[in-house]
Amino acid sequence: MTTDTDETQPRHFLDVDDLTEEELFTVLDRATEYKRAVEAGEDHADLPGQTLGMLFQKASTRTRISFETGMTQLGGHAIFLGQDDIQLGRGEPLKDTSRALSRYVDVVMARVFKHENVEVLAEYADVPVVNGLTDDAHPCQTLADLLTIREQEGGFDEVSVAWIGDGNNVAQSFTIGAALTDLDLTVATPEGYELDDAVLERARDLGGDPTTTHDPVEAATDADVIYTDVWISMGQEDERDVRMDDFEGFQISSELLEHADDASVMHCLPAHRGEEITDEVIESDRSIVFDQAENRLHAQKALLSWLLE
Repeated sequence: MTTDTDETQPRHFLDVDDLTEEELFTVLDRATEYKRAVEAGEDHADLPGQTLGMLFQKASTRTRISFETGMTQLGGHAIFLGQDDIQLGRGEPLKDTSRALSRYVDVVMARVFKHENVEVLAEYADVPVVNGLTDDAHPCQTLADLLTIREQEGGFDEVSVAWIGDGNNVAQSFTIGAALTDLDLTVATPEGYELDDAVLERARDLGGDPTTTHDPVEAATDADVIYTDVWISMGQEDERDVRMDDFEGFQISSELLEHADDASVMHCLPAHRGEEITDEVIESDRSIVFDQAENRLHAQKALLSWLLE
């Protein structure tokens, strides 16, 4: 969460509310400009010679490619360090890893399991640390989500979004982002899969008023945007049978969309087609899933250039 800090210390991005509302809109505006520059074929090498160190405990497609491509387009360089390359949980204290990395790179992005690991990295780093995903939060995804919704709806005023599915890390960060942008958010989860109470409290402290329900039809009714994610995330494979039963009725299907008029459909990918969303829906004209995926690139470039100013 945003706190008063010494101006000599680096700014970190561990969750969406590490940005103020004004800063969030600054990053989104910059992302729009970078997207326009890409489409126009214009050079925007704003980080020449700078290096991003990328730490991956969890596998990734979009996160790795979007960050690596983004640094290249900004004139910099990215270094990939996978599970077998980093010392998380293998002897070296994480604070030592953080301090050493700070001597080599200009910014660190970490995609790990435990949220406390990115917090330790940030505590001991002399360069900005970006949360590329933890079990508790996925703020870079939320930046792309908000950019996509603003493009699709022309802004955030009077836009209603229904999150339907698991109250997971993506849902939690999106709830905070919705609060910062005054989106009208309804979160529908099965019983036992709700958002953390602390996340709802943070959203309300930011001026948001998310509605929670266990009824996916209630959430979908008259929504402008419907958003979902997988029911079985990485590391939850042994819960598959239980979760498939618990999430019955929460699939984003053509039948559910009948309650939502012309709602757009979002998914952060990868999608388990036939589970949380049907193939028909994700391939339909309502789907803005791949615009959303592209916007990871533009939003993260904006964030990196803003952090390194």
